[in-house]
Amino acid sequence: MGLLTSELARAEAAIERATGRRCRGFRGPGFSISKTLLQVLQRRGYAYDASTFPTFIGPLARAYYRSSVQNESSGADERQNLYGTWRDGFRPLRPYQWWLDEGTLLEIPVTTFPVVRTPIHLTYLLHLSGLSRRIALQYFRAALRLCRLTGAWPSLLLHPLDFLGKDDVPELAFFPGMKASGEAKSEFVAEILELYCRRFAVSPLEQCAAAVQTANALSVHRL
Repeated sequence: MGLLTSELARAEAAIERATGRRCRGFRGPGFSISKTLLQVLQRRGYAYDASTFPTFIGPLARAYYRSSVQNESSGADERQNLYGTWRDGFRPLRPYQWWLDEGTLLEIPVTTFPVVRTPIHLTYLLHLSGLSRRIALQYFRAALRLCRLTGAWPSLLLHPLDFLGKDDVPELAFFPGMKASGEAKSEFVAEILELYCRRFAVSPLEQCAAAVQTANALSVHRL
């Protein structure tokens, strides 16, 4: 726990120097999560975690990553929990509280397609648009409609590579959606975000966390 605490402290200091703001939320790399991590976040005063990815395809994503990344032997132990397990597909789509030894911590999941639990974040949509732009847009529209019908407000994940193409970072061409140019990806992302903003009132996660805490009776879960 001590090493994790010091790593978070260094990251917080670097982010605050760059932005002038203190970290209030956390998202684990590769949707990784542990009880120890949640306890450290709670003790350091975080308002929420946003690491869970309620989908059944986590093991497939991890297998794809392992087959694509270079120097797999380096850091293999750290990558064994990336993208979660198939059990994560049963986690809630709506925000909830983690029950921890010293209280609770708000969890805001990365939204997946209600019922079928397939991803709807930009990296996945960009990969799908490489096969068919029309199908990708229709898929996202259907996901937003079902979010409304089920009462799930979508928390949409933005990744740095969603705005970069193969012409920007050729060495990361193995990642999904990296076959397109940066310009083409930016145009598609703009269209997706426009659809998103038409259907939902969009705000930063910190504001959403505050609203959820005061307006909803949240379910409580143990990790």
